[in-house]
Amino acid sequence: MDTTPIISIRELRMEFPGKQVLDGISLDVFRGQIIGYIGPNGAGKSTTLKILLGLIRDYKGTVEIFGRDLKDDDRDMKRRIGYVPENAEIYDTLTPMEYLTFIGELYGLDRTLAGRKARDLMKILGLEDVLHTRISSFSKGMRQKVLIISSLLHNPDILFLDEPLSGLDANSVMVVKDILATLAANGKTIFYSSHIMDVVEKISNRIVLLNDGLIAADGTFEELKGQDDTGTLETIFNSLTGFDQHEQTARRFVDTVTGGGTVD
Repeated sequence: MDTTPIISIRELRMEFPGKQVLDGISLDVFRGQIIGYIGPNGAGKSTTLKILLGLIRDYKGTVEIFGRDLKDDDRDMKRRIGYVPENAEIYDTLTPMEYLTFIGELYGLDRTLAGRKARDLMKILGLEDVLHTRISSFSKGMRQKVLIISSLLHNPDILFLDEPLSGLDANSVMVVKDILATLAANGKTIFYSSHIMDVVEKISNRIVLLNDGLIAADGTFEELKGQDDTGTLETIFNSLTGFDQHEQTARRFVDTVTGGGTVD
């Protein structure tokens, strides 16, 4: 593995009114890694991603990507990054061919090349029959495939994914997981944020757990298992974040549903 970090974060802090979201995290990410970036709601995961993407700029600390300070606003740097957001706005009055060609051109691809790659990638994912159909008629899973294609069309070196499997059927999930593994084997770096613990456990070669704006754990799944003898990422997650009332909460919820009682 290349020992030069492709992403380097030092003492990253971000505060919103009344809340310290990131409280001085430091992290080095290397070429070819699949980072499973997990944590409870409000832990700072999405804020970290938005900073790394250049969408939030008033942070404190240092963030370098490809050895360059993120605040330099280097467009060449951004052309080497792909992104699938959790809740994406997509121009659904366009067809996939129109949308993907447009995205490709934004990243500097020749229009003909962008169109050819869009057509080929849509075909590989089983969407060749709807290449010229308005995206507004698509299911959530079909839209998600278009978004995944759009994030990879320009062959980025770093891929940021926020719940990328949302809406996909089981077969498509398997395909995307294998795509990510193959990309990592080819030297791509993948920053993967999700609440689906079993997927994070299976695809990540390094897991970073964020809690209350701090890194609570960082290592391979095998290394994290050493902190908990139950052997699943879900129980490790619950242990490290201090949440051990899921069964009790579920019982109280069901008891209230079935009995109509009052919650004390």
